[in-house]
Amino acid sequence: MTRIPDLGTATWRKSSYSDGGGTNCVEVADGCPGLVPVRDSKVANGPALVFGAEPWALFVGGVGRGARGAAG
Repeated sequence: MTRIPDLGTATWRKSSYSDGGGTNCVEVADGCPGLVPVRDSKVANGPALVFGAEPWALFVGGVGRGARGAAG
């Protein structure tokens, strides 16, 4: 079982693909081996989603290629 890290002290960085206007901002936290915590920067005290590093890399790669899932 994977343990979820304490994100209360995490250092978050904004995605390089977030817009500069502050309306579409995704942040990720580094320093969680094997995991990728993701949150909405506009809701810093809100929930975070935590993905495994490999599934996250597949997702980001698919988005970069313009891949669409069954729902698309």
